[in-house]
Amino acid sequence: MGHLITVATCSLNQWALDFEGNLERILESIRIAKEQGATLRVGPELEITGYGCLDHFLEGDTYLHSWEMMGKILQFDEAKNILLDIGMPVVHKNVKYNCRVIILNGKILLIRPKLFLANDGNYRELRYFSAWSPARYVEEYRLPRIIREITGQSIVPIGDAVISTIDTCVGIELCEELFTPNSPNISMGLDGVEIITNSSGSHHELRKLYRRVDLIKEATLKNGGVYLYANQQGCDGDRLYYDGCTLIAVNGQIVAQGSQFSLKDVEVITATIDIEDVRSHRSISSRGMQATNTPRYQRIEAPIALSQSVLNNNIRIHLTKPIEEFYHTPEQEIALGPACWLWDYLRRSKMNGYLLPLSGGIDSCATAIIVYSMCRLVVEAAKNGDTRVIIDARRIAGVSKDSDYIPKDPREFANRLFHTCYMGTENSSKETRERAKNLASAIGSYHIDLNMNDIVTSIQTLFNLVTNKTPRFRVHGGSNIENLALQNIQARLRMILAYLFAQLMPWVRNQNGSLLVLGSANVDECLRGYLTKYDCSSADINPIGGISKKDLRKFIAYARDEFNIPLLNEFLNAIPTAELEPITHDYVQADEVDMEMTYDELSIFGKLRKIEKCGPFSMFSKLIHEWGSELRPIQIAEKVKRFFFYHSINRHKMTTLTPSYHAEAYSPDDNRFDLRPFLYNTAWNWQFKKIDSFANELEKVNK
Repeated sequence: MGHLITVATCSLNQWALDFEGNLERILESIRIAKEQGATLRVGPELEITGYGCLDHFLEGDTYLHSWEMMGKILQFDEAKNILLDIGMPVVHKNVKYNCRVIILNGKILLIRPKLFLANDGNYRELRYFSAWSPARYVEEYRLPRIIREITGQSIVPIGDAVISTIDTCVGIELCEELFTPNSPNISMGLDGVEIITNSSGSHHELRKLYRRVDLIKEATLKNGGVYLYANQQGCDGDRLYYDGCTLIAVNGQIVAQGSQFSLKDVEVITATIDIEDVRSHRSISSRGMQATNTPRYQRIEAPIALSQSVLNNNIRIHLTKPIEEFYHTPEQEIALGPACWLWDYLRRSKMNGYLLPLSGGIDSCATAIIVYSMCRLVVEAAKNGDTRVIIDARRIAGVSKDSDYIPKDPREFANRLFHTCYMGTENSSKETRERAKNLASAIGSYHIDLNMNDIVTSIQTLFNLVTNKTPRFRVHGGSNIENLALQNIQARLRMILAYLFAQLMPWVRNQNGSLLVLGSANVDECLRGYLTKYDCSSADINPIGGISKKDLRKFIAYARDEFNIPLLNEFLNAIPTAELEPITHDYVQADEVDMEMTYDELSIFGKLRKIEKCGPFSMFSKLIHEWGSELRPIQIAEKVKRFFFYHSINRHKMTTLTPSYHAEAYSPDDNRFDLRPFLYNTAWNWQFKKIDSFANELEKVNK
C-alpha cells in the first residue's frame, strides 16, 4: 500500500508574449490537475512566454516579465500541495537558458536548464539560448528581488539535478533531449529516477507522431519508469502548429493520450499509476549491473509524498490501464491541423474572416475544404459548450456581445466569415466557373463570380500606348516572353482584386472589419517555382503551402466521403490547369506539361533534395537505382538537371512566399526551414558535367 500516484500533463494553447493569457491558461491547467487528484503537474516548453518568441528571447523584458508571471504562480492558492514543473527562459551569469522551474508550496526547488538545444529545421534555439554543460553539474542561482520577497529565498540550485520526494524520484527532460542518441532519461533511470517529465514545443508535420510516440515508449521499455510528455498546442504566432497529443507512458506502454488537434486552450490528462510497477520492471540483473556504474545525480529534496492515502485506502480506485495509441491518417491530419491553425490565426489576428480566390482547381478546392473543416470544428466545440470558442465565434460572425448566437451549422457559419471569388477571363472555361460556384454552394461560402477581362485589356492597352507594341499569346504567334507576360498580367491582377474584395466585402455586407486573403499554392509548385511572384498565390497565409499535390488529392477523396460532398469527384477528375492561355481546338494548358515534370516526380525530388540532403549528382546516383528499370540513365539525368535548373531559377520566389502552414519535411520555405541561396549559377556547370559523364558510362555498360 502507499504506492498509487496520480500524475498530470497538459497541452496549452500558448501565444508568444501573451503573458497574462499564458498565465491564465497555466493556472487553469493547475486547477484542473488538482481537481483530478494529481500531485505532479508538468506543462509545455517555455509555457510562460510561449515557445515561438524568436528574437524576443534576446530582450531583457522577456525575462523580467517571465519572473513576474512566476511570482503570481508562486502565490496562487491552488498551486499548493502539488509539485509543479513550469517552463520559462532564465538568465544566469549573463547567459540565457531555456529552463524548467520546479516549485512546491510557494518555494522554488530547482531551475533545470536545457542540455541539448534544437537547432535545425524550424528551430534556432542556439540563436537565443546556451546549452547547460556539463551533465549533472549544479551551482547556485541568485533569485531576482521580486521573487525573494515572495519565497523568502535568495539562492536556489540551477543545473542538471533531480527531485527526490518522500516516496519517489522525479527527473526532467526537455523536448530535444528525448530525440538525442544518449537521452538523459537513460542515465536518470539507471540512477533510480522513477518519473520523468518532458516539456516540448513540438510542431505538427504529416506522419511525424509515430516517431514521437515510439521514442516515449522506448524511453521506458528497457529501463522502466513513468514518462509524462507535455506539449504546446495551437498557432503561437508563426507558420508552425504545435499539435499537443500529451502522453503518459508506463514501462513501455501508453496509458493516457491527449488530443492531437483541438480548439481547446487547455487540455489536461491524468493517470493513476503504481510506482511499484516501475520497481518490479527494473528487477533485472543486467540493469542492476549498469546502474551500479552510473554517475550520480544531485538530489534536491521535496517535502511532499506524491502518493496519497485517499488513493491507497480506497479499494474502488483503479489503476489507469494501457491503451492502444491513436494515430490520425494523413488525410485526417490535413483536415484537422491546418483547420485548427486557421482558427487560431483568425481569432488572434482580430480579423473577420477569410477570402479565397477560387479557381475551380484542386488546390483552391482543398484550401476551401480546410476552411469548411475549421467551421465544422467550431460548431462541434460550441456544441460541447466551449465558452472561449463561442465568444470568438460571435465576434468573428459580427453579432453583438449580448447576442445568444451559437454556431450550429458549419455552412451557416461559413457564410458569415468565408468569402470565395472566381475571377474569370476569356481564357477561363465554363467548367471551372461552374465547379467553383457549386463548391461554394456546397460549403456555404459567400461567393462572388466576376469577369476581369476589361481590367486585363486596360493594362494591355496602356502598354501598347506607351510602347506601341502589342504582345501576343504563343498560340497566336507570340514569343515565350510575350506569352509569359500576358499570363502574369492576369495572375497579378487577381492578387490586387483579392485584396480589394478582402478589405471591402464586410462593408458591402454591412459588417465591420476586413478579411484575410488565403493563398493556395502547394508545396510541389513552390519547390518547382511554378507560380507567379505576387500573383494570387501571394496572400496573407496559405494553409496548403506545405502539402504535396499527391496528399491533397487523397485529402479531397477523404473529404468527399467524410464531409458528404460528392461534387469533389469533379475536382479529382479535372486536369490541373492555370487557365492563363487561350484554349484552342488543339491546345489546353496543363500544369504538368508546362512544368515538364509530374507532381509525383516533384515530391521525390523534394524529399531527396531536403530530407536526404542530395545535390544534383547524389540525387542522380540514387534515382539510377530507383528508376533504372523504367528509364535510361540519360533520361534520368535530364529529369534531374531539369529539376535543379527550374528550382534554381525560381528560388528567388521563396523570399516572397506567402507564410504557409508547415506540414512537410521537404518544404522549400525560405523563412527558416530551408536556408539556401536565391541567386544560383543555374548552369550547375561542374555538377551537370559530372552527371552527364556518369550517365554516358552507364549507357555503355547497360546496353
